Amino acid sequence: MAADLITRIPQRAARWSAEHPWRAILTWFVLVAAATSLAVLVPTHEAEDADYRIGQSGRADAMAQESGLTGPDTELVLLSGDRTQVPDAAREVARRMTDAEGVSEVAPPIWNDDRTSMLVSVSLADGVDDAGPLEAVTASVAADHPDLSVRQTGGLSLDEDINDQVADDLASAEVISLPVTLVLMLLAFGALIAAGIPVLLALGSVAATMGISAVVSHIVPAEPTVGSMIVLIGMAVGVDYSLFYLKREREERARGRSTLDAVEIAAQTSGHSILVSGFAVAAAMSGLFLVDFVTFTSLAMGAIIVVAVAVVGSITVLPALLVKLGRWVDRPRVPLLWRLNRRIGAGGISRRILAPVVRRPALALAGSVAAATALAVPALGMTMHASNLETLPSGIPAVETMRDVAAEFPGEGTTVTVLAQGDGSALALGELASRATRDGDFTEVPGGVTTSDDGGTSSLTLALPWPDSDERTTDAITDLRGSLAPATPDGLEWAVGGDAASNLDFDEHLSAWMPVVIGFVLLLTLVMMGVAFRSVPLALVSTALNLVSVGVAFGVLTLVFQHGWLEGALGFTSPGFVIDWIPLFVLVVLVGLSMDYHVFVTGRIRELVGRGMPTRVAVERGIRDSASVVTSAAAVMVSVFAIFATLSMLEMKMMGVALSVAILLDATIIRLVMLPAALVLLGERVWWPRRPARPTGEVVDVRLEEPELTPVA
Repeated sequence: MAADLITRIPQRAARWSAEHPWRAILTWFVLVAAATSLAVLVPTHEAEDADYRIGQSGRADAMAQESGLTGPDTELVLLSGDRTQVPDAAREVARRMTDAEGVSEVAPPIWNDDRTSMLVSVSLADGVDDAGPLEAVTASVAADHPDLSVRQTGGLSLDEDINDQVADDLASAEVISLPVTLVLMLLAFGALIAAGIPVLLALGSVAATMGISAVVSHIVPAEPTVGSMIVLIGMAVGVDYSLFYLKREREERARGRSTLDAVEIAAQTSGHSILVSGFAVAAAMSGLFLVDFVTFTSLAMGAIIVVAVAVVGSITVLPALLVKLGRWVDRPRVPLLWRLNRRIGAGGISRRILAPVVRRPALALAGSVAAATALAVPALGMTMHASNLETLPSGIPAVETMRDVAAEFPGEGTTVTVLAQGDGSALALGELASRATRDGDFTEVPGGVTTSDDGGTSSLTLALPWPDSDERTTDAITDLRGSLAPATPDGLEWAVGGDAASNLDFDEHLSAWMPVVIGFVLLLTLVMMGVAFRSVPLALVSTALNLVSVGVAFGVLTLVFQHGWLEGALGFTSPGFVIDWIPLFVLVVLVGLSMDYHVFVTGRIRELVGRGMPTRVAVERGIRDSASVVTSAAAVMVSVFAIFATLSMLEMKMMGVALSVAILLDATIIRLVMLPAALVLLGERVWWPRRPARPTGEVVDVRLEEPELTPVA
């Protein structure tokens, strides 16, 4: 019943669009324009600090917020150089900062331990969100003292510089990705209009999703990176879905079908694959909701929306455009590419790969599994940690300054904050500070114990000499929570927070939920494939191949970013770990996107079996016939993700490398070797419990002769 419904939806949508093409086209443009305008009319509600609270550190942050113990945002000015000139310059910074807009207090300048640098700490007033006036003061003092190094950093400075860097990265990626995608489409079709349609529809889907996401953000707060993720996923699936449909429509016209019949056949076959693929991507992304963390919830929501919009466009406006354009879709031709497409034909390269695979499937399967396993094994030693100063690009001035501040002034580096609530909280934290500094690796920050106005809540800040990614930092925080803090008197509510503790809580939360999400995503895609193709063995094979793809992606992440392979070529310095949220996100994206061409390929094989072909012949013919589509689809994904691998932000680089390498191997070794080898070995058993048959009333061509797949006139 569900499988029949999945087949009927694209057929009926295509039929209505073909019969009312102008209505379908106009409706699509109106919907895209209306949705896009929402991005201007409705301000996006971005996630706030409170949305990221998790575990014990989240409780500590909430206690500090409720009691008014949350410290003000601060900016730091670091001065170094001639020791005789540094104090005068530091006092000048303090004096000018006192009069600057948005400043509530300026602390006296302090020397570091070896008296080579001075630090001026500037507290900001509530609501200040612009570091510009303070940066102007710093620049002015630096100009007056050219022999000194006078630099500024802090929460606002870091955020502004990082946001500027991300914006520059994304603008660069967009400028490069569009022409690259268009060139790939020209190579696939050899005609400008056919190449432009998938790109334009994908852009429309992305633009519409940006507007819809602005509205949805008032229900699910938007993570700052959700925009780049929408572009990443939207361009990949939007182009691929149109590519599947357009390729099949051109193939049927090459057989002599009318445009209307070709569109209807494309709806029955490629339209079905698009719908199944869209559901698979949405199902995979929905696994992120289980983690119950704002970053994953926001990214999942954005991905599901852009995929849904792309599916709707592909099964509605695309058939309408094809009907109206007719054979004009293959104009204007690019002569060299057009002739090259005709000469290569369909499956020219894949035929050479498939022949030995089909002849010796057991050997091919064993060899490909061994190669994939070798790439996946390093994932067993993967270490994950939250992003920090070590993972930020070195070229950002505020980042370099903050690293120097942390090195010269440990109290400004890795710190933890202990909150205690109840009678005697200040005394208890004072005793805790003595124990922690005597028995542990902590040092108390000057003025470390503060108490709320009502005296009911107190806060203690302790510093650690290591970066928060160091295992010793993790051990120290665990020890503080496990043995030191519980020694406080009964009746006190306490919690250990701060950035390092928050990172630890998130890592533990993620580690607990990772197996659950993996199981959920694989189980859901297993059920979907079983329902869509009515085959238990095919669903199991599909799930196993997805697991192989994920293993390869995780192995590549570990080798490149944890062990530092290709640091020079990719332009980064290994932090010694993988940023914690990347593997889970890569998992769901990879499973979802790899289902695109997997569904297309298995759908073609099932179609041929339904026409009466033996499974062995159908596997070889189906993979060969769909090879050009799979190659083009994978090329689009790989190229888009590879562009992200060139960006400066390490998160984007990790995502780009993992997805581009995994999809490249997925589209070659896994889909051209593992899949056919497994299906040939299973033979007719792959269709258990029932061999597919052509439903009554289908108009799909039942001829078994080789189709003429050269471009049409």
